[in-house]
Amino acid sequence: MRGSGPVAIALGLVVALAATAFLPRAGRGPGVPVATVARAPFVQEVAAEGNLRAVRATPLAVPAAAGDALRIAWLAADGTQVHAGDVVARFDPTTMEKNLREAGDDVETARVKAMKARAEGAAEMRKLQGDGEIANLELQGAERFQKKDETIFSRAERIESEIDGELAHAHADHAAAAQRTRSELSRAELELIEIQRRQAEAKVARARAGLEALTLTAPHDGILTFRRDWRREIVRVGDTVWPGEPIGDLPDLSRLEAEVFVLEADAGGLAAGKPATVTLESAPDVVYPATVARVDTLAKPRFRGSPVQYFAVVLALARTDPARMKPGARVAARLTLDRLPSALAVPREAVFERDGRSVVYRRRGASFEPVPVVLGPTARGRVVIRSGLAPGDEVALGDPTRTAAPAAGSPDAGSPAARPAP
Repeated sequence: MRGSGPVAIALGLVVALAATAFLPRAGRGPGVPVATVARAPFVQEVAAEGNLRAVRATPLAVPAAAGDALRIAWLAADGTQVHAGDVVARFDPTTMEKNLREAGDDVETARVKAMKARAEGAAEMRKLQGDGEIANLELQGAERFQKKDETIFSRAERIESEIDGELAHAHADHAAAAQRTRSELSRAELELIEIQRRQAEAKVARARAGLEALTLTAPHDGILTFRRDWRREIVRVGDTVWPGEPIGDLPDLSRLEAEVFVLEADAGGLAAGKPATVTLESAPDVVYPATVARVDTLAKPRFRGSPVQYFAVVLALARTDPARMKPGARVAARLTLDRLPSALAVPREAVFERDGRSVVYRRRGASFEPVPVVLGPTARGRVVIRSGLAPGDEVALGDPTRTAAPAAGSPDAGSPAARPAP
């Protein structure tokens, strides 16, 4: 075992030299570190945050029977476990009660107006009938005592008698026409009042239905979740809501999905079908596999007044854990945008922009030469080189065109000849 010491030392040197082949090391130039290019698996991932939500949910809407805006008087707590028939919201009855009183007054007013119209119509008809009877008596007298005998009456008396007869006929006709007109007018007036009465009764019916609809109940068992507005706030007591407006949901907990938000700058290559993983903020040690189901077409600000743009992404979970997962729970996700089993990747600081092209400085003996390269995906400070380099090449991790490292605080410090690629 005497020779075991030198052998162990030699093996240690070999291992150390092999390991240093894949690590950055100083070049022969002054202060220029280098890295050796080698093929290795490459994964491009992006982080995102969001919340869980149910794939299917029963919406809870303000009762349409209310017919008018309502003010919330009471709400169950968000996230409460409810059963079918449980009350989840109550609305202020003040407006409905006022509408009911006003509609009842309108019904009574229509009833009184109808009675008045009938009484006035009957009185007017009796007066017109009396006028008609007088006109008929005058007509009968004119016809009975008409002066027609030329031997007895003068021509003037005969003409005057004839005119009196015509006038009596006209009076009788006018009286009959007045009765018909008044009868039709009374009927039309009563029909109009009847329409007003039916309208008032319809208002009464709506007000009563609205009073009966001032409670919102759960249609089935579930966990109550109220919807959030653009400020990410739920409805509160005192808010005004409208008939048919959805204010919450009863989700189906058997199927959940995650809605996460990816920065616009990180969304290159993001598409449906990409794999992802999801972890709950409350249980970060458990990882749930997922798949990108949908990606919004346009990036939008996540918060009002913020200029930062995000793409909303829906992740389909491979499995749901009802014991841990609840709608609204915060989640963190990692989305895999690209995965290459073997790729040439270099640190980002090895890539520079020169004359509008991406270049790296490849080591040749004691110097470096600029090599144009075609870049691929980028992840975690490394960028894939699609063409321009080969395994074993050594690239500079700084600008080798500078002959000497400038002293700290000198005018040349931080002013490389070639600008690092963005």
